[in-house]
Amino acid sequence: MKNIVILGSSGSIGKQTVDIIKRHPDLFKVVGLSVQSNIKVLEKQITELKPKVVAITDEAAAKSFKDKNYEGIEIITGLDGLEYLAAYSDANIVLNALVGSVGLKSTLSALKAGKILALANKESMVAGGAIVNRIKEESGATIIPVDSEHNAIFQCLVGECKDEVERLIITASGGPFRGRSFNDLKSVTVEEALAHPRWTMGPKITIDSATLMNKGLEVIEARWLFDMPYEKIDVVVHPQSIVHSMVEFKDGSIKAHLGKTDMRIPIQYALSYPERLPSPLPSLNLIEVAQLTFEKPDIKNFPCLKLAFESIKRGKTYPAVLNAANEEAVDAFLKKKISFTTIPYVIEKVMDEHEAGNELDLGILLEAERWARSRAREVIDLH
Repeated sequence: MKNIVILGSSGSIGKQTVDIIKRHPDLFKVVGLSVQSNIKVLEKQITELKPKVVAITDEAAAKSFKDKNYEGIEIITGLDGLEYLAAYSDANIVLNALVGSVGLKSTLSALKAGKILALANKESMVAGGAIVNRIKEESGATIIPVDSEHNAIFQCLVGECKDEVERLIITASGGPFRGRSFNDLKSVTVEEALAHPRWTMGPKITIDSATLMNKGLEVIEARWLFDMPYEKIDVVVHPQSIVHSMVEFKDGSIKAHLGKTDMRIPIQYALSYPERLPSPLPSLNLIEVAQLTFEKPDIKNFPCLKLAFESIKRGKTYPAVLNAANEEAVDAFLKKKISFTTIPYVIEKVMDEHEAGNELDLGILLEAERWARSRAREVIDLH
């Protein structure tokens, strides 16, 4: 029996994780859950899963929950509760499905405690990859990626020698605006940007997919997860979203991971690894798929991908600044304060003004992120 903590249990990844766990009650037990403010979902999950501890980061929501007097459940409030839950003594696996760089401290907490970290919070590696890898090595903890692309690479590398890897190839659907020009994108609405053609995700990740920033963040994450120079990581647009990623080896062989566009497959693998469980979905029918096509990403009209590569090329605290500025710009777009094409403008301006610091110093890293958020808000207000 594997005891599991789910950080961000009310989000898309969290809910799908709960679905997998409910299918295998003899293998998995949830001991901890966290939400920001969605008490309705939390209460349903408590009834179904009966955890020992819950963390609620929103103080008002936490007070509302406490007023209902759930006996036998430890209730923790505030952001510190996430770190406590990530290191919870009864947990074997911590699934970090938090959205945004708020997930970094929880990732570090889980690794310091020697947990198996099922990581769906890509910002942990984007903002703090160097620190995360150092703590992982010091503690002997394990990271199993949950994102479909990185989980695919992880599976392709099982049993392989790292020295024989020539290239990682991350696939992108192209988002809802594939083929559109930059001028066309100026009038894009929030509703249009949230209509992803293949995946059902939270709003922030969906906008990142539309701008191609999601692929840029995934490149940075892959660089740290697989200890691979960014020059050996490529992005290709694959509209069918059947091939989730590929690995090329030095003999010219390429391994590809194919599967349906459903996050329950990589989530289940992350929880059951190194074993495989029966699929929660019908088998992929290649005859129905019929064709698989690949294109070069359009970095001219979708400059966020180029900015992500630039941040990892500059190194140090630049990826953390890129990530923080992007989070602020996406939030502003979702609130209809700025246009879709202003998102890369905000990010580039903040990056150009940044003075790099030591990425291995958590204090410096967090200060760089704080500065980037503040500066991004100023740029947004002036635009």
